[in-house]
Amino acid sequence: MEGQLLLVDKPLHWTSFQAVNKLRWAIKKKYGLKKIKVGHAGTLDPLATGLLLICTGQMTKKIADVQALEKTYTGTITFGATTPSYDLETAIDQHYPTNHITPRGLALAKKKFEGLIEQYPPLFSAIKKEGKRLYEYARKGEEINIEARKVSIYTFDLTQIEIPNVDFLIRCSKGTYIRSLAHDFGAALDSGAYLSRLKRTAIGQFSLDDALTPEQIIDQLNRIST
Repeated sequence: MEGQLLLVDKPLHWTSFQAVNKLRWAIKKKYGLKKIKVGHAGTLDPLATGLLLICTGQMTKKIADVQALEKTYTGTITFGATTPSYDLETAIDQHYPTNHITPRGLALAKKKFEGLIEQYPPLFSAIKKEGKRLYEYARKGEEINIEARKVSIYTFDLTQIEIPNVDFLIRCSKGTYIRSLAHDFGAALDSGAYLSRLKRTAIGQFSLDDALTPEQIIDQLNRIST
């Protein structure tokens, strides 16, 4: 099968694998296939929404190329608390003051996270370490050493400031964890912070404006005459 690159608008609470599996099942059913290669080019966490690129058939050979493209995100960082997962997947574990946080302080701290930076991936992530996903260690309360990784933040704009919430727009390289950036941003301001909302709006030249929900894609697929 020649395959396609599908621009998917991933719904809230869906895993990236759920989106892949739903579309794989629909394609197999439509064309009476026993097997077809389907994969995504860059995970979105369940609490994130927005653009997920899914490759089918021969297009799966392009996944590595697509994954290497820069990403654009919008979202909200909430100051004054932290969570183990750096987002709302886990409950708040500690509270911090926010009275000292000002727009000027935010602007100064933000500069530490522009350009080439080092960050530690969240322990609650799908990265593999010694054959297991990091979140498997985290859920069992096991300690594991995580290596820092270098990523590039090309744009980091604060689009609205209403403490404790700060909205942002970020353009970044492959491998960047916006959750880690939110956590580290809070620490840089002598407070705590977590990612409370995240939407991926672009991957390279591909835009969320051109994406469809899984249901819309399946509806279009079912209208194709075979």
